[in-house]
Amino acid sequence: MATEQIISMRNVCKSYKMGSERLNVLKNVDFTVNKGEFTAILGPSGSGKSTLMNIIGCMDTFDSGSYSLNGIPIHQTKERELANIRNHEIGFIFQNYHLIPTYTVMQNIIMPLLMRGQDRKSAEKDCREIVEMLGLSERIHHKPSELSGGQRQRVAIARALCSKPSLLLADEPTGALDQTSGTEVLKLFTKLHEMGNTIVMITHDLNVAKWAQRTIRIVDGEISEEAVNA
Repeated sequence: MATEQIISMRNVCKSYKMGSERLNVLKNVDFTVNKGEFTAILGPSGSGKSTLMNIIGCMDTFDSGSYSLNGIPIHQTKERELANIRNHEIGFIFQNYHLIPTYTVMQNIIMPLLMRGQDRKSAEKDCREIVEMLGLSERIHHKPSELSGGQRQRVAIARALCSKPSLLLADEPTGALDQTSGTEVLKLFTKLHEMGNTIVMITHDLNVAKWAQRTIRIVDGEISEEAVNA
């Protein structure tokens, strides 16, 4: 049986115009991520990893090449359709959580579901199941200011999971956390991977990347190597 690919990227190039010059940010990027894999994209500041993340997340376009997400040819998809793909196919997890401070944990988690048309009773049921799994049940009516950094990131993960996306896309998910909280979040990613979730994690930190199943290094806009982590 053929392995199902969630990400298939071939010869993707991206440049930006800087005055009279053109800056080549991504140069013939070529890689795949299979369903159920936990992959880290590792690179220093200025390597092109943030641009690559934005393209994976359908938040930016590219100049040439091809990109398919869960069988959808993104390179052939019109801009107005990309928002729908982002909402249904990708669960975003950001370094700074992106939680609404005036909303409770439950309100933050179910908001995307309600915006997609799911009824509140069903959304709250889905929320409670995921919150229990992530150990946040006692915090479900608390606001972000009443939570630790690690708890806020777990809320962000719960929000991403609630939509049952094809891909969890995490941007420096431990960047705003202390070492203990960061380790707890990485253990959670390991658990989610073991449950069958496909995860792509963007990071500049080799020690964080080692938690993934495999690591793709990007340097100066090019994939420099891929390695399976021990």
